[in-house]
Amino acid sequence: MNDTLTEAQKKITDLFAGFDDLAEDSITFSMPFTRAGNLIIVRAKADTTEGNFILDTGCPGIVLNVTYFRDYPVTSNTNEEQTSITGSAGAAAKTEIKQFSLGKLTSQSVTADLNNLGNLENLKGIKIFGLVGISIFRKCELIIDYENNLLYIHRFGKKATDFYQDPSLKNTITYNTVPFEIKLDKIVIVSFIGDKKIRFMIDSGAETNLIDSRLPDKVFDNLEILKRVQLNGVGAKKVEAVYGNLTNLTVAGQPAGVMPFVVTNLEKTCLGDNSCIDGILGFDFLGLHKIGFNFVTNKMYIFK
Repeated sequence: MNDTLTEAQKKITDLFAGFDDLAEDSITFSMPFTRAGNLIIVRAKADTTEGNFILDTGCPGIVLNVTYFRDYPVTSNTNEEQTSITGSAGAAAKTEIKQFSLGKLTSQSVTADLNNLGNLENLKGIKIFGLVGISIFRKCELIIDYENNLLYIHRFGKKATDFYQDPSLKNTITYNTVPFEIKLDKIVIVSFIGDKKIRFMIDSGAETNLIDSRLPDKVFDNLEILKRVQLNGVGAKKVEAVYGNLTNLTVAGQPAGVMPFVVTNLEKTCLGDNSCIDGILGFDFLGLHKIGFNFVTNKMYIFK
């Protein structure tokens, strides 16, 4: 019995190694979200400014709409550019906020990017104060329930005495698990189109699925082209792309069925370590499921 306890305690110690700044107590809560088209809109607060933020798992950190934070001091990094699927949005402008809050999650002394999100506001017809990326969840388990418009969030604390598990994860036959990597604060999983290995970024801020036009022709033998479309990025720039239905996609060992994809050049999404992603799984895939992420164990849950 004592050996069992010792081994369990060792696993817990290893799990939280390096997380010296974790809060003493864990936090568990749920919060509602609304939708603007296919985007998840949450209420969040940067210092004293509260409003609509987009939950964007394709975004590394916090992005603030300069329209509402124009009085904040700005530092620009000419060696770093803000990019999106439509290309570069110019030199990265950054600022500091004292506190950022999402529900019961609070981060202090946050470095945030500044960007003009007016194009998104015009498209969606609502005020958008910024984007919430995955850095705020790095010590958390996050479950997105698209059907009921709810987020379930658990932050692991230093005093955790066992491995927390959301009640919806207790029945393992109701979901599939796939490991993920965090590459430059982006969630990357490995899937397959036919027998071709594909690296997908998981992006709740993408309203559709995307695949890189530079992939081998063998991949596009599985694509039925339907039409041409225009893509909108964070900036005002638009690019033309091809839209169609893709078959033979397998995610977490399960066939995804016929799935809509936009074909475009994803060179601007490369991860900066001489590797690029091959595609992006956005709302067209994520919105069909309840999706979970454990950012401590690096596991993604795809509910059936």
